[in-house]
Amino acid sequence: MDAIALKVGDLAKQTGVSVRTLHYYDEIGLLSPSDRTEAGYRLYGKDDILRLQQIVSLRQIGFSLEEIRECLEQRNFSFDRVLQLHTTRLREQIELSQKLRDRFQAIAQTVSSMETVSVETLIQTIEVMSMLENYYTPEQLETLKQRREFLGEERMQQAQADWQTLIEQARAEMAKGTDPTSESVKALARKSLELIQAFTGGDPGIEQSLNRIYQQESPEVVSRGAIDKAVMEYMGRARAALE
Repeated sequence: MDAIALKVGDLAKQTGVSVRTLHYYDEIGLLSPSDRTEAGYRLYGKDDILRLQQIVSLRQIGFSLEEIRECLEQRNFSFDRVLQLHTTRLREQIELSQKLRDRFQAIAQTVSSMETVSVETLIQTIEVMSMLENYYTPEQLETLKQRREFLGEERMQQAQADWQTLIEQARAEMAKGTDPTSESVKALARKSLELIQAFTGGDPGIEQSLNRIYQQESPEVVSRGAIDKAVMEYMGRARAALE
């Protein structure tokens, strides 16, 4: 390995870095071969290959060519440091891949119960899931996942049906002009709190995150069209009357 000397084509073939890229690196002075044959062909030695490995690693973790040049020109920027950065980046990519896997599994569970799935439905599903990640901590999301598993699919579907019935009843009372502080609407408010309690498992942090979602996002998007802002405000006044 110490006496290695590879022509540009051989280096490209063995590393997967194109000849064109190697020529460009030489042209801009980022990686110039340490030797040449009598005929003028580029020859890359051990130190050149080591520098190429550093360049490739830094490129993969998002560094620009100019940033790479600055790093490699620093005396205290060691090969070990490059490997540490690359390892950190790979760990982040693995974590991201795991999150994406969980997201797609959740989407698959959502759409598996539907007879037909429109593009709009898929987009809304992804939008809501992204929204959840913005408002819930990873620990809260894990708690909700465990809560769903504990309740089981049948009870989750029943809870969704109960929510839909409650919303329709609230919308009917609002259409009739019923005062939200009336006993009939306050009874609906109590039922909504019971459903929220079942969803959150009594975790105050999760309930606060849930409230922030509905305060800062469109209720139509969060509930996928099940409830609108007017009904939300109507039920909010009813819940306030319970306090």
